Formats: sequence, structure tokens, C-alpha cells
Amino acid sequence: MSDDHSAAGTPINTAAMTAFGREHDDVAPASRRKVISWAMWDWALQPFNTVILTFVWIALYLTSRMFLDPDVRASGLLADGSYMNCNKSEYLGSAYCSGLTDLSEWWGWANFAAGIVILLLAPVLGQQADARGNKKKWVIGATIGVALLQFALFFVEADPKFFWFGAFAVAIAAVISEIGNVSYYAMLSEVSTPKNVGRISGLGWGLGYIGGVVALIVCIPVLFLIGQDKPLAFKLVAVICAVWTIVFSIPLFRNVPESPAYASSEKVGFFRSYVVLAKNIGKLFRDNRPTFWFMLSAAVYRDGLAGVFAFGAVLAAQGFGFSFLEVIVFGLAANLVAGVSTLLAGRIDDAIGPRRLIVIALSGLVVMAFIVFALKDYGTIVFWICGLLLCAFVGPTQAASRSLLTRLAPPSQQGEIFGLYATTGRVASFLSPLAWSLFLAWFGGIVYGVLGIGLILLIGLVLLLFVRFPKDVGV
Repeated sequence: MSDDHSAAGTPINTAAMTAFGREHDDVAPASRRKVISWAMWDWALQPFNTVILTFVWIALYLTSRMFLDPDVRASGLLADGSYMNCNKSEYLGSAYCSGLTDLSEWWGWANFAAGIVILLLAPVLGQQADARGNKKKWVIGATIGVALLQFALFFVEADPKFFWFGAFAVAIAAVISEIGNVSYYAMLSEVSTPKNVGRISGLGWGLGYIGGVVALIVCIPVLFLIGQDKPLAFKLVAVICAVWTIVFSIPLFRNVPESPAYASSEKVGFFRSYVVLAKNIGKLFRDNRPTFWFMLSAAVYRDGLAGVFAFGAVLAAQGFGFSFLEVIVFGLAANLVAGVSTLLAGRIDDAIGPRRLIVIALSGLVVMAFIVFALKDYGTIVFWICGLLLCAFVGPTQAASRSLLTRLAPPSQQGEIFGLYATTGRVASFLSPLAWSLFLAWFGGIVYGVLGIGLILLIGLVLLLFVRFPKDVGV
């Protein structure tokens, strides 16, 4: 993987890759209000990611015993009033534990379906937004769609009959959110310059993480006051997230102007966009080889980053014996650490370049993953320290990746390339779950799963090291 000459002998077109810099070098930086308004969309959408998808609504409600058949749920009740612990071998295979496994599997299939839709739609809709100059409209539409679907979760009763309604409502919201992200990411080049793109990208990611912390703090009292076993608590949490999404998106709606249409982006019908997309992928490979290979390497290590959060809570609870409350507290701390580190890393990005920052952060992630395993016998203190350090490296890697791609992508293809970026992230989304499961199956202990995540991150890092970027794009 390099930016060497193509097979036909045509040199790589570095002019396209420096377009971002050329078009912004003589442009005054965006106003502080515009920058903060753009970044607030990360804050606005974060409760959906943190509260609905990760820590609360899916994990504690939709895939909980509340959605089991009443007879199956009753079969899991023990004489002392507690329910079976499905981590214990004596309960494996029971109707109760099998039912919980089915719920998690079904949610996985709904999430898989969402990933396929994103794979098919994201890059094409990005190309349409570039050509028609309506990125902001897509962001507004996505915001409204995600908010309405979160409101719809209020009507998901704790009954097996409502499971698929809840699962697909969340999955469709995830699709809409990802499509909104394509245009939102592509707007980064319009509120930044080459000198501050890293800082502004980091500001968005940092506000997102901190927003997740605040959203959890707001929602957790509702769960404890009403009761974790009361469906009303989770219904109200969904409403809180919906209201949050609308309210905190208003600054972007009011203060960030609509993006211009790019004359070089071909205006075609929806289905014709797939033909244009295929041609542009081929052109990207021929003329912008570093961007092509970067997106490939990023697809691998971004899936490793996703695995850190996807399996972190499982590792804490089952591998290191964290209680429910400890897992929640760890989630709060993890988002706070990731948010602060991302805000600080934005300035480092502008100073040393996003590629160096990604390499440093990925190296830290790999080292911490293997230290967690090596020192596992020392108990929870190892996970608290190394787990939070892992989170400290995740945000900077994400933000710097967005910054790097913004520098590489020609302005007229920002939406389309960020659509491809979203697509490639989904294409590799099976790697971390596969590595996690294989390491558990081979070695028979849940702590071994962290080695699988570390391996994926290491592969992504190695792939990135082989990508050669032109020196004149400041990466």
C-alpha cells in the first residue's frame, strides 16, 4: 500500500488531495459561534449512542427478562427471590437463560440489518448531498428522524410482542443517525481550515463524549427513582433522549449555513448514483491511492475501537467481577476520560498532524490491551487503570481519523468520501466480534477476549504504517 505510480505509469494526483488546503488557506476561520454550533450536534446525538444503544435502553430493557414470555421468566426465579445467573454453568441451557440469549441474538440480527442498509445508502446519499448542496438538510432530517424514533420507544411495552417494534425502531434510528453523520462529517471542512481542523474535529468528538456522561447522569436517577424493573423508567429515558436531541441540535440549525453544491459532483438520479459511486471508487483508487488505503486501514482499527466499548462493560462485569453500579460508574468515567482526552488531542493533532497522533494512540491502545491481560490476576484495579487509559486513546484516534480524511478528501467529494468512510467502517464490523468470540472459544476465559480486540487494533495499526501520504497535505 503506497502512493507509488499506478500500473499504467500515471502518477498519483496529489493536487486533488491538497484541494482542501488550497481552498481554505486564504479564507478566514469560521466564527466561534458557527464552530461551536456545528460541534453541538455531536452532543445532541450522543444520548442515543450512549443511553439508548450502549448502556441503558438496549442492555437493561429490550434484551432483559422483561421481554421474556411470562412462564419463561418465572422459570428463572430462584427460591431466595433472585433470578438465575446465566454466567453459572448449572443454569446454562435453561429456558430462562436460553430466552435471554435469544433476545440478544435477535437484537444482533436487527443491528446487522441496519448495517446492511447503511452499507447500501450512506455513500450514495453522500454523493447526492455533494452534488445538490443540501448537507445541512440531511442533518436536519436525520435529527428529526432519530428524535421521533426515540419518542416512539415510549410505546414499547415490556412484552415479547413489542420486542421487534423496539428493536427495529432503534435499528432504523441507528441507520438515520449514521446517514446524518455522513453529511455532518462532510461539513467539517466548511467550519475549519487546515490549521485548526484537528482542534475542531476534536471539539466535536469531545463534546459528544461529555454529552454522553451528562446524559447518563440525567437518566440514571430516573431509573433508580422509578425502579430498574419498571418499564415506565425506560420509556421516560427514551423521551428524555429525544427531547435532548432536538434541543441541542438547534444551534446547528440556526447558525451553520447550508453547504454549497459542487459543480464537479455529477447530479444524477438515486439509482444512477450507484454507477457514479462505482466509477468514483475506481477513480479514488487510481488517483488518490493514499485515501483509498487509509480508509481500508481505518476500517480495521475503527472496528477495534468499537470493540473496546462494545465489550468493555462485558469484560468488566464478567471478567473482573464489577457490580451493576460499578459498570455504570465505569461507563461514566470512560466517557468523561474519552471526552477530555479528545479535546486535548485536538490541539496535538494540529501541532504534529493526525497521522502521527493516530499511530501514537493506536500504539497506546494495543499496549494497554495486552497489559490488561498480563496483569489480570491483580484484580479490578488493573481494569480501572488500564481500561480508562484505553478509553483515553479511543477518542483521539476517532477525531484524528476524521481530521485526516478531511485533509485528504477533495472539497467536492467530502460527503461521498465520508459516506465511503461510514461504509468501510461497517464492512469490517464483524472483525472485533469474531476475534472476541474465537479467543474465548480457544482459551476458555472471558479475559482472553481482550487479546482479540488488541489483535484487531494491532492489525489496523500495521496497515496504517504502510500507507504513504503526500508530504504536502500536512498529515
